[in-house]
Amino acid sequence: MSFAPLQNDTFLRACLGQDTSHTPVWLMRQAGRYLPEYCATRAKAGSFMGLATNVDYATEVTLQPLARYPLDAAILFSDILTVPDAMGLGLSFAQGEGPKFQHTVRDEAAVAQLAVPDMDKLRYVFDAVTSIRKALNGRVPLIGFSGSPWTLACYMVEGGGSQDYRAVKTLMYARPDLMHKILAINADAVAQYLNLQIDAGAQAVMIFDSWGGVLADGAFQAFSLAYTTRVLAQLKRTGPDGAVVPRIVFTKGGGLWLPEMRALDCDVLGLDWTMNLKTARAIVSEGDSGKALQGNIDPNVLFAPPDSIRAQVRNVLDSFGAPHTDPSTRGSTHIFNLGHGISQFTPPEHVSHLVDEVHTHSRRMRAG
Repeated sequence: MSFAPLQNDTFLRACLGQDTSHTPVWLMRQAGRYLPEYCATRAKAGSFMGLATNVDYATEVTLQPLARYPLDAAILFSDILTVPDAMGLGLSFAQGEGPKFQHTVRDEAAVAQLAVPDMDKLRYVFDAVTSIRKALNGRVPLIGFSGSPWTLACYMVEGGGSQDYRAVKTLMYARPDLMHKILAINADAVAQYLNLQIDAGAQAVMIFDSWGGVLADGAFQAFSLAYTTRVLAQLKRTGPDGAVVPRIVFTKGGGLWLPEMRALDCDVLGLDWTMNLKTARAIVSEGDSGKALQGNIDPNVLFAPPDSIRAQVRNVLDSFGAPHTDPSTRGSTHIFNLGHGISQFTPPEHVSHLVDEVHTHSRRMRAG
C-alpha cells in the first residue's frame, strides 16, 4: 500500500518534539454534529452506526472539516465503542441520546464470556482508515484512535453513559479481580485495534481516557494508568512505510497525575482546560524524555464573539510559552486543541477564528 507524500507534517513534527513554523491545530470531534454537512451525511446514512460503518460516508465526514478550515491533522471518523460492540455487547445509538449496550458486563458469568474480539468484525474501521488516507492525498496526517481500557470498561459495565459511575465503581471496589480481568482483555483488544489502524495507514494514534478523571487517587493508577501502559507496550512504533507513529494519551481530569504520566511510553499528553500549560510543561515537557503537550482551550470559548475567541487562543499559546525553534535539537512542543470534544451547538464560523488565530499568533511568537 503506497500513499501520497505528506505535504504538511507540522503536527507529526510537533508530536516528536521537533521545531515547526507554527503551532499545529486540530480539534477533538472536529468531524461532527456542529457541521451542517455532517448532519446531511448522517441523514443519508440513516443512523450514527450506519455512518460509522460505511467506508465512503466515514471518509466523507472525516474530510468535511478540512474543506472549511486549514487544520493540521485529520482524525478518523469512528466511535470509541466499536471495540466492545465487536465483543458482542450490542451497541446502538438512539437519536438525541447517547450510546447504549444491549448486554452489560457486571458479574462473573459476563466476564467469563468476554474475549478480545475477532478484528475482522472491525474491518470497516481499517478500510475507512485506508480510504481516508488515500482521499487526504498527503494533505495532512491521519490520526487513528481508541478509547482507553478503563473508559471502555465504564461503558461496558454501565451499559451506556453515566452520571455517577455507580455500577462500574461498585464492581471495581467489590470485585477488583473481575475488573482487572475486564481491563486486561480491553487493553489487549485496544492494542490489536490500534496496530491494525497503523497497518491500514494511521500516522499517529490516540488513546482517549475520557473517564480516567472520575477515579480516586490510587484507583486511577491501578485501574486506568496501568492498562494504558499495557496498551502502549504492545503498540507498533512505525507504520508500514517505516515512519514513526506518535502515540497520544489524553486523560480528561488527569492533571493531578501528570508526574506519573510522564513515565508513559508515549510522545504526547493531552490536557483538559483545567490544567495550566506552563505548569504542565514544567512537569512533563522538558528534558530528553519530555512529552509534547496537546490542548487545552475550553470548548465553550467557541460560543463567545470572535474577538474573545482570538484573545483566549492567544492566552493558551502564551501560557505554554516560548515555542521550540532549534532545528538541531528535540524540544518542548505544543499541539493546539480543545480541552475536550467540540460542542454540537458550536457556530461553525467561530472555529475559523480559532484556527486562524492559532496559526497567526504562533507564527508571530516564532518571529520574535
